[in-house]
Amino acid sequence: MRRSTTKISQFTLALCAAALMAGCATSGNPKDPIEGFNRTMYNVHEGIDSVVLKPVAKGYDAVLPDPVQTGVSNFFSNIGDLGVSVNNLLQGKPNDAIADLGRFLINSTFGIFGILDIATPAGIEKHDEDFGQTFGRWGAGSGAYVFIPVFGPRTTRDTVGLAFDLWADPVANLDHVPTRNTFLALRAVNTRAELLPADKVIEEAALDKYAYIRDGYLQRRQSLVYDGNPPRSAE
Repeated sequence: MRRSTTKISQFTLALCAAALMAGCATSGNPKDPIEGFNRTMYNVHEGIDSVVLKPVAKGYDAVLPDPVQTGVSNFFSNIGDLGVSVNNLLQGKPNDAIADLGRFLINSTFGIFGILDIATPAGIEKHDEDFGQTFGRWGAGSGAYVFIPVFGPRTTRDTVGLAFDLWADPVANLDHVPTRNTFLALRAVNTRAELLPADKVIEEAALDKYAYIRDGYLQRRQSLVYDGNPPRSAE
């Protein structure tokens, strides 16, 4: 149970350390001081995505009706509300934490294990929090930008946060291995399918896809850390 998540957590931390040690091969971009390393990792990711992830996601999208895909997304999003609640509590936002826990309880019962999102129409706001944001909330700097194959864009802070997210992930910590692996695979494919519409936007809008993804990620993360209202002095 814990062994699998510990190995994943160790991998993310090791990759983060490798990225930092690769700092000698830098560009002059202060946001991305290890750009050479990151572009290599991005190309590895693109290869994996084009051969495995994207084709499987396209097949999933073609076979499953939209209501079924929505139900799958809702199911995993509902599980994620537990982690969101914990992080809101750690960030000193108890009211949001209670709301997140309320969402989980309502959707898990009246929403049939979260397949239906009953809480949103009921006016209970959904939040988006993780350990990377929690570290940022308490003053941890973002550090170098890091691109991790399969996991995608991160910062040093968010890479450490990812290790904590994986360690605390209820799905990754299921005892029954076949069920755990099935759920992890289904979640990964469903998440990639949700990103399919963005592929065309990026292809059409970006002369440099790597830079486009990096800049968009950094801007979004800054906004999330400060709940949509970052100070002008924010990193």
